[in-house]
Amino acid sequence: MHLLFRTLLLLFTSSRRPPLTVWESSSLPLRVLPTDIDIAMHVNNGMYLSLMDLGRFDLMTRSGVWKRMRRRGWGPVVAAETIAFRKSLQLWQQYTIETRIIGLDAKAIYFEQRMVADGEIYARAHIATRLVHKGRPVSQEDILREFGQPSADLVLPDWVHEWRASSALPGSRTPAPHAWG
Repeated sequence: MHLLFRTLLLLFTSSRRPPLTVWESSSLPLRVLPTDIDIAMHVNNGMYLSLMDLGRFDLMTRSGVWKRMRRRGWGPVVAAETIAFRKSLQLWQQYTIETRIIGLDAKAIYFEQRMVADGEIYARAHIATRLVHKGRPVSQEDILREFGQPSADLVLPDWVHEWRASSALPGSRTPAPHAWG
């Protein structure tokens, strides 16, 4: 809820920014707001991932994919994410969220996102997302039909498969009892 109004504003303003394809990189200029920081007066670690949602929405809106997804009743959900921090973003600091799709497989679309200020990476995340329709995953074939074909040089790095395998939880229809062990 804390980014709801910012997200709605972004959906409105991104549609007026220069268009691009979903296979290109987007760059979203932002400024650190008081709602982004924690008691240490820098962007809270959890807020980075929430702000990166804005970068993915910017890419989807500017490419026209968001409108087509909504028309088909598709919704994006994050399946896995990992982030590394290098420097802290401070109150009122200007930065950009750089977003690109690094590949896809039968289960997910993989994004790399970076928080960049003064030409330097402050944080970098990798996010595995799924598109769902009525609680079921959208097939890769349907996604490519809607998004268009990626360029031939878009090859999912091997480490992404290892990351997904090592961090995966059982599917939602498989029991996953809680027990420390």
